[in-house]
Amino acid sequence: MNYRLYEYDDFDDLYAIEEVCFQSPERFTRRYMRQLIASQETATWIAEENGRMAGFAILEFIRQVAPTVAYISTIEVLPIQRGHGVGAELLRRLEGSANAESATGIWLHVDVENASAIRLYERMGYRKNSRANHYYARNRPAAIYVKQLV
Repeated sequence: MNYRLYEYDDFDDLYAIEEVCFQSPERFTRRYMRQLIASQETATWIAEENGRMAGFAILEFIRQVAPTVAYISTIEVLPIQRGHGVGAELLRRLEGSANAESATGIWLHVDVENASAIRLYERMGYRKNSRANHYYARNRPAAIYVKQLV
């Protein structure tokens, strides 16, 4: 598996993964996804195998407060590639980007029913901090996980 930063021509393949991983109304719109990726305050990592995209992850930097913190917007891996460490490596890449920007912490929302994602985050040192009720569509709650960075 090859890991690299996003390039402009990656968008169609990236959004195709979004369409596989999420159904409406949970899915980001094309417009929102383009705006998110184009922001100077994000880092987007791509996982690819044999030139085909297998997954991606997006990190946002929050600088309105000092010190900088990072927010994981999404980590998405094609179903056929899951269970092979792709999500874990994308998460490590996001953490590397956060460290490069001197972020002191990183956080995320995760559906409380997404057991595999929760296991990954906990294995990687994230700890449940709180809960956001009615965060996802159909009033599903999210757990909020955080990790302090060095």
